[in-house]
Amino acid sequence: MSTAPNSDSDDHHDAGTIMADVLSKGRESCYKARDAFYACVEKHADKKPTEIATMGLLYPADCKKSRAQYVNSCRPSWVKHFDRQHCAKKRVQRLLDGDDDRRGPMALPQPYTFKQ
Repeated sequence: MSTAPNSDSDDHHDAGTIMADVLSKGRESCYKARDAFYACVEKHADKKPTEIATMGLLYPADCKKSRAQYVNSCRPSWVKHFDRQHCAKKRVQRLLDGDDDRRGPMALPQPYTFKQ
């Protein structure tokens, strides 16, 4: 017996609310904004990155507008996730493109190494 019968139903209704950005349309606009931003970063890769994003990502000032659109279209946790993912991919790419010693599979010891 509650004194405010509507308060229980309001709480229940709030718990079942679906955030618009997790729906297909919201995700699609987030992904489009994300792809546009990273395309801009790749397009202007020859320019000095002067702007700081999350997760240590640096990007050129030419991409400020697409970054703002990206941040406004996606949840902050998604932006951090995608930035972390992008930085990790770039780090791996640098290792693969670096010295010839680091490129390709690591040389494993041959079976005859362990024969006695």
